[in-house]
This record gives sequence, C-alpha cells and structure tokens, in this order.
Amino acid sequence: MVANLVASAAFAVWMYLIMGRGGFWLAAERDDEGPAPLAWPAVTVIIPARDEAQSVGETIASLLRQDYPGPFSVILVDDQSTDGTAEVARHAAAAADRLTILSGAALPAGWTGKPWAIKQGIEHAQISEPTYLLLTDADIVYAPDALTRLVSQAQANGLVLNSLMVMLRCESFAERAFIPAFIFFFQMLYPFAWVKRHDRTTAAAAGGCMLVRRDALCAAGGIEDIRGALIDDCALARNLKTRGPIRLGLTERVRSIRAYAAVQDIRRMVARSAYAQLRYSPLLLAGTVAGMALTYLAPVLLALFSHGFSQTLGLLAWAIMAIAFQPVLRFYRLSPLWGPFLPVIALAYMAFTLDSAYQYARNRGGLWKGRIQSNVNGVR
Repeated sequence: MVANLVASAAFAVWMYLIMGRGGFWLAAERDDEGPAPLAWPAVTVIIPARDEAQSVGETIASLLRQDYPGPFSVILVDDQSTDGTAEVARHAAAAADRLTILSGAALPAGWTGKPWAIKQGIEHAQISEPTYLLLTDADIVYAPDALTRLVSQAQANGLVLNSLMVMLRCESFAERAFIPAFIFFFQMLYPFAWVKRHDRTTAAAAGGCMLVRRDALCAAGGIEDIRGALIDDCALARNLKTRGPIRLGLTERVRSIRAYAAVQDIRRMVARSAYAQLRYSPLLLAGTVAGMALTYLAPVLLALFSHGFSQTLGLLAWAIMAIAFQPVLRFYRLSPLWGPFLPVIALAYMAFTLDSAYQYARNRGGLWKGRIQSNVNGVR
C-alpha cells in the first residue's frame, strides 16, 4: 500500500513536470535574432573581475571583436585581484581605446562582491549615459555577432532585461556528468517560457550575460537594491520584471571557459549558493531533500525492488525523466545514455545542497575567491 502511494505520487510529479511546468524540459527558448533597429543604441559592457587572469584575456578579446554597429565600450572593474588580472586585460586590449580598467574599492559592509564591483562600473558608465548595460563575467567568451543579436532582440521586444544562459564548459567527466543536469534543474526551477510572460511572476536571469536597460535599472532601485544578494542575477530579474518585459534563453554564441575539472569543483560551485536559494531555511532544506528523493530516487528504487503496480509506475517515471533530460543532453552534444543516470546525478546534487547548509552553519557560506559572502546582512 505504501509503495503504491509513493509510486503514484512520483508518477504524478513527473506528469506535472512534463505537462504543466512551462515545457521547461524542451530547452526551446533560444537567442533568436530580432529585426535590426532603425538606430543602434549605445552599450557599455561591465565586467567585475577578481583573480581572473586565466580567462579575462579571452573575454576582453572576444568583446572587442564584436561587430556591433552602434557605439559600445567595455569597463573592467578589477576587484582587488592579486594575480595580475588588470595587466592581462590591458594586454588583450592592445591599443584599443574601448576598454577602461577601474581599480575596485574595498568591499563595504552589507555588500556581496559582485554587486559591489558592478556598482562601481555603472557609476563610471553613467558619464556616457548608454541605453544598455551588458553585465557579464570575466570567463565569458562572445561570438562576434552576439551583442548585435542581444540588442536587436531587446529593441524588437521592448525588453528591460535580455539574459542568456551561456553555454557552460562540458569537457571533463565531472562537467559531462553535472553541467547538463545543472541547466535542467535551473530550467525546472525557473521555466524560461514563464520568465518572459507578463501573467507569470517567475523571474530569473543568468549572471554571465545580462543586457539591461539603464533607465529601467535606475527605476528599479539600481544595484544598491540587491547589494546583499548572493544570487544577484535572479534578484535583479525580479526587480526588473516590475519595470517591463524580461527574457532568458539558451545560447551557443556565448560560452563560459571556466573549467570544472573535478567533482569537487562542481560541489563548490553549487554549495556556494544552494542554501541561499532556500533562504537559509532548515524547513525548506528538508522539504527540498524530501521532494528530490520522491522525484528522482523513489522511481528507481520502486523499479528495481518493488513489484506489480508500484514497479510499473516506478519504471514509467524513470523512463519519463530519462526522456525529459534528452533535449539538454542534445544541446550539449552528449550521449542519450546519460539520461537514465539522472537519478544518480540528482543524488549528488542533494549532497551538494546539504553541504551548502553545512558550510553556512560553519560560517563559511558563499565562499568565493577568499570571501565568505552568505547572509551578509547577518539575518538568521
């Protein structure tokens, strides 16, 4: 009887996810190009960078190769790096006059590192009053037409935020095992089709690539309004959606070159912000773990160790999740055979989430580049 109830619940979850969750699993929202605007507005790119010497050169070079027809410039905020980040960026720019390098000020109380660096970049950008700000990271590489496509789509649809989930590096075993699942889970949490809908409150962005209308950002309280946010991209999206249309899509034209060579690298990436996503709530943590166990683990256990009705439903739920995972696997050009292993991958993500709560309890939450950033406002 208990097995039948669990099997029915797990099967019902997957039927809802497939049919009622905005088609997230189809990975259909992409970086389509809009019609060329009558005039190309000014864009300023802002890159916060802390100890990014390994990747910042490629980022700067790719941005300076953009074929954007309008005026644009690049501001790098060197957030007190110790590895020569500014020198690498300056060398990559060569004689280009479109790059400005700012030396970041010390991090004040109540701010997390990335919003603070972005704020300094925005203050400098105000001098030229650009229409758009492209907020990006120092490990992101752009195809030459990427900025043109971002702006044309934003102009055509009146977007105050046009964000792209950049294509993450997927080469090592750890990356192949965990990166597509990360994208799958993110889309499940924030269905991209719902993000752009006016009648939905769902709001999300991907911090690696966010084209923002400067006037809308100011009207939404600016970066100051999210100064303590660890998951700053989604916090910014929530603010901006009150000011106009936003959009989030997948892309192959913008990619991250940050490597996650080992499973421990993935664990640190997830653990840095997972508990913040749960608002540092033990109750939400317990509910999340229980929900993931029902959704991902129960079907496998029922399929392997139960019998009759519960085994059948377990097999069906397992098959549905493996099929639902296929579009993301195709996007990353990986074998469909990864599909049946999604429950094992989900189990690892459950462990990463629990580790995030453990690190927070040790006062080491949100650790990034030597900074402990979780819950900077000290609210327990």
